[in-house]
Amino acid sequence: MFTRSLLHSQFSAHIRPCSGGHGCPDLLELESGDFAVIGTDITAHAHKLPAGSGCGAGERIVQIPRSLLIAVR
Repeated sequence: MFTRSLLHSQFSAHIRPCSGGHGCPDLLELESGDFAVIGTDITAHAHKLPAGSGCGAGERIVQIPRSLLIAVR
């Protein structure tokens, strides 16, 4: 299912506060070509989404550090 992390190992110590594999925000590539995100679940704030945005029953809103997206771009 998961093919790889989009973060390079050279960045991991600087942008991922990992502790035994926990608390490691990441952007992952899937076998299908889609992506998965590991981050903090902030779905409880869905009522604050901008007009036109929505979070479906099977979806979660995930917060990831800005530094993660900058590193993988």
